[in-house]
Amino acid sequence: MSTPYPFTAVVGQSDLRLALLLNAVSPAVGGVLVRGEKGTAKSTAVRALSALLPQVDVVPGCRFSCAPAAPDPACPDGPHEPGPGAARPARMVELPVGASEDRLVGALDIERALAEGVKAFEPGLLADAHRGILYVDEVNLLHDHLIDLLLDAAAMGASYVEREGVSVRHAARFLLVGTMNPEEGELRPQLLDRFGLTVEVAASREPAQRVEVVRRRLAYEDDPAAFAGRWAGDEQDVRARVVAARALLPQVRLGDTSLLQIAATCAGFEVDGMRADIVMARTATALAAWAGRAEVRKEDVRQAALLALPHRRRRNPFDAPGLDEDKLDEILDGFPDEEPENDPDPDPDPEPEGPDDGGPEDGGPDGGGGGIPPQGGPEAPEAPEAPAPDESPEAPETRESPDSPAQQPASRDGAAPEQAAVRAAEPFRTKMLSVPGLGEGASGRRSRARTAHGRTTGAQRPRGQLTKLHLAATVQAAAPHQKARGRSGRGLVVRKDDLRQATREGREGNLVLFVVDASGSMAARQRMSAVKGAVLSLLLDAYQRRDKVGLITFRGSAAELALPPTSSVDAAATRLEQLPTGGRTPLAAGLLKAHEVLRIERLRDPSRRPLLVVVTDGRATSAGTAGSAPSSGSAGTDGGDPRALAGRSARLLQAEGIASVVVDCESGPVRLGLAGVLAADLGGPAVTLDGLRADSLAGLVKNVRTASDTHRRAA
Repeated sequence: MSTPYPFTAVVGQSDLRLALLLNAVSPAVGGVLVRGEKGTAKSTAVRALSALLPQVDVVPGCRFSCAPAAPDPACPDGPHEPGPGAARPARMVELPVGASEDRLVGALDIERALAEGVKAFEPGLLADAHRGILYVDEVNLLHDHLIDLLLDAAAMGASYVEREGVSVRHAARFLLVGTMNPEEGELRPQLLDRFGLTVEVAASREPAQRVEVVRRRLAYEDDPAAFAGRWAGDEQDVRARVVAARALLPQVRLGDTSLLQIAATCAGFEVDGMRADIVMARTATALAAWAGRAEVRKEDVRQAALLALPHRRRRNPFDAPGLDEDKLDEILDGFPDEEPENDPDPDPDPEPEGPDDGGPEDGGPDGGGGGIPPQGGPEAPEAPEAPAPDESPEAPETRESPDSPAQQPASRDGAAPEQAAVRAAEPFRTKMLSVPGLGEGASGRRSRARTAHGRTTGAQRPRGQLTKLHLAATVQAAAPHQKARGRSGRGLVVRKDDLRQATREGREGNLVLFVVDASGSMAARQRMSAVKGAVLSLLLDAYQRRDKVGLITFRGSAAELALPPTSSVDAAATRLEQLPTGGRTPLAAGLLKAHEVLRIERLRDPSRRPLLVVVTDGRATSAGTAGSAPSSGSAGTDGGDPRALAGRSARLLQAEGIASVVVDCESGPVRLGLAGVLAADLGGPAVTLDGLRADSLAGLVKNVRTASDTHRRAA
């Protein structure tokens, strides 16, 4: 067994270490979610925590780690006879991103359950993690139904396995730790709320701290045992402190003033629900126990807020987590301090220190000093408000149509010059856009697909391990053979060949690739603000439907992949917000760039079907370049005519069966209808900015017409 990196040897990372230790003191806090960029020692710190947990006493031979003093009465391996237990270290169990449901919660032998009535149960990772740590790296990439099962077990302290009326329950109480890189996608707000604490980590920019990180890492890799030996004393000190804090925890008093401070803080920051209040109370109590005090103080409540509230204040995926510390102090200053009751004030440093820890400027791979840095960074300044139409010399809409090229100051090549980025309009709820047909991609909420969860549509022979039994089809397959199998009693003789897997239909997530026109014809400020608002609305819809997204922009003489396909829709929103406009319109270049990106993504993830969303007014004034030449005979140049080349590029995408939607951005009294022509070449519908709204008048008229036509046919 390899020697783990010592917990006390992690440089800096004060918030992360404190949050992990508070959960070790009081697992009821609810776990930790660690957010940060790659290479910031998130996994190293989590894996090192298990060595600091006290040993646990278990019933010998019990696969579910029952405590000898209080065994679980519903344990599948029980009932347990009284007797001495066996001590073993607390386990740290890792849940892989690609784990199946059966691997997480355990599996029943369906064949034995049906034929013999025996609950033959194979425990999963939840049983292994009982009374230990369950670690999920890249938790944001875990399938939603697995996250639901995981968090339900963490909240209830038990795991339930149900298979066609056969039920098994066992205890599952563990310290839940998840790590994630926000660049790869966010967790849903309701899932974020289920994690007790969250910390943000980032690599230090201080050269001295980075040098210390490298020095310690190289020393560990040269001789792990000798390096761990240097820190053995500090590890033992922290381990003893965890044990002492656990013993003190039941004696810690949470007074009425502290409870009022907690309630006022949660109300002041408009946190939804009551879970935040409960988590803050448990965290403040654990902080007092960790500091060796029997009374919760204002500083405990403040620190608890910094750890428990930032991730609960997000209203949508584009909001950055964080907390206004000035506002927090203002709320807490409105309450008097608790009066200590015979409480000595040791006030020990809440940071575990070790030898050669870098002095007062101690830092690490994530920066931070000896104290507790604030959670989250300063709030990003808002983009400047777009000027009103009568204030903008570039969009005098009271005099001319915003679509008129004549109103844009001309550059040397006759195209509008580049203009600064404008703010997006307020997002809105969009219509449902989906890929036609039946897919088999990753679970999501957009297009119809064969999935592991959903409406049962049929049955088939299982391919590999049986996961979802179709009981009626299984009985139907076994029934004709009962006489030949010598059935004599009431039980059904079932063999493995009789088992049938249920086929289910649900929804999948797609790859939504946005191709956005950023040329001069889109540059009128009010118009581009509306376009960005529409794309932002579609991005929010993609987030809610579990899609991957990508962003291509085209202007001037080329198209650019502004954001490669990713699960992080907030990254796409950031790129969109910073998008400048101006120049000619290389529509063909944007379409060919989309063709190239989708070809590569098809090789990487062939089961995820794409949805191409082209946001443009349909104009094409430049052939441009897409970064790669089109294949011969497909969409090559056509005499340099930008419109003809755009049409051929669109038909290339249609020939490959790529589902497309054109968002028509043309406005003004005179319309050329070029976006509709482009949509016909792509083989998809065209929808206006107003028609994109789920509650638009156009959508209402369409629904009325559909209902009217149905009634007429019925008559």
